[in-house]
Amino acid sequence: MDKPKILIIRRSALGDTIHTLPLAKSLREKFPNAQIDWIVEDKAEKFITNNPLLDKVYVIHKKTGGFAEFKQIIKQIRAQKYDIAIDTQQLLKSGVILGLSGAKRKITLSDGREFSWIFANEIIKTNRKQFDINYHVVKRNLEIAKYLGADEEKIEFTLPNTSENDKNKAKDLLNKIDPNLKSVIISPETTWDNKHWTVDGWRKVIENLSGKVNLVYTGTSDENGLSGKILQGFDGIINLSGKTNLFELEEVFKLANLVISVDSGSAHVAWATGVPAIITLFFATSSKRTAPFGEKYFSIQAETPCSPCMKRKCKNKIINECVPTISPEKVISTVNEILKFDR
Repeated sequence: MDKPKILIIRRSALGDTIHTLPLAKSLREKFPNAQIDWIVEDKAEKFITNNPLLDKVYVIHKKTGGFAEFKQIIKQIRAQKYDIAIDTQQLLKSGVILGLSGAKRKITLSDGREFSWIFANEIIKTNRKQFDINYHVVKRNLEIAKYLGADEEKIEFTLPNTSENDKNKAKDLLNKIDPNLKSVIISPETTWDNKHWTVDGWRKVIENLSGKVNLVYTGTSDENGLSGKILQGFDGIINLSGKTNLFELEEVFKLANLVISVDSGSAHVAWATGVPAIITLFFATSSKRTAPFGEKYFSIQAETPCSPCMKRKCKNKIINECVPTISPEKVISTVNEILKFDR
């Protein structure tokens, strides 16, 4: 099967979508002449649309598309007569697409949620549960590559080409940095409350690094939110809150030496660029499951028996008691190790 038609089903979210890109890369290298397509939701499409690994992308507009759009997309998918459809998300909403795809081989991994596996005609047996906190999701996805005869060892991300405008915007935003200093990006924001670190922790890290490096802050534009609390009273920090789209943010990351983040889409985008070192802080989620890994990537896990709980909302009597267990001193020590600063 030198020229198969392959459909990857991974609807959301941004981080999980990026974690599926090594699978697409592995399949592209195994089947260089294949038609490899992807179905994704609009909130996670940025690094899928126009990705050189892919031929066609189907975008589901979650809030505005409705049933009519979904029906039309399924019609388009069935018309392609795919040889292989792969459900990497393993939820009911992705399993339904797998079942309706019309593909000859409908593939998923065992242990999917919401009975998503009933739509497959090939289930890859894995001894690791879908949410095994000690098993990285990238490696889990690459079990599918192995099953199809592709390389499961090589982990490589391919992002869409950014425009000259994106690159120039990033350079312009950072035009005030001191070229004699290294650049550190502080990226503390995410959508889960119990993935956030303390404001005091971030402020102590910023205070320690002030004057030693170029400090850049990325996040949302809400001055009354986290950015306002963290940055209050600090001068000389380049605040890019709300000033970049994802492609411009990607280019900003490429100009940095180090990114310090919580478990977030920003950390995953920074990893996918392959340029900066990264420190990622983990509380409710597991560093062994989703942290960037490799020689220049460092993760710090909260130190409580309940961490990681993998839950969006803390169930303990002391809410988010894991969060303060990562000390500013630990983060500062890791920064010093990476940037070769004296302690």
